Amino acid sequence: MTRKYIDCREFPSEMSCSIALSADSENELLEAAVQHAVTVHKHADSPELRSQLKTLFHDGTPPVEAPRHA
Repeated sequence: MTRKYIDCREFPSEMSCSIALSADSENELLEAAVQHAVTVHKHADSPELRSQLKTLFHDGTPPVEAPRHA
C-alpha cells in the first residue's frame, strides 16, 4: 500500500493555507481532506468536491518545502 497525500500549499489562497495531509489509505485521506475543505475553506461536502479532491492526491508523503508557484 502506498501512502498518499494532498497539499493545500499547491493552491494559492487568501489564507495562505499551509496544511498537507497524508494517510495510508485513499479513503482515510479523502475523509480528512473533505473535513479540512469544509471546515477551513467553507466548501460544501458534495460528490463533486470528493471527486475533485481525489484528483489532487499524490503518492508518497508531502515535501517539507512548500511547492513553488509560477
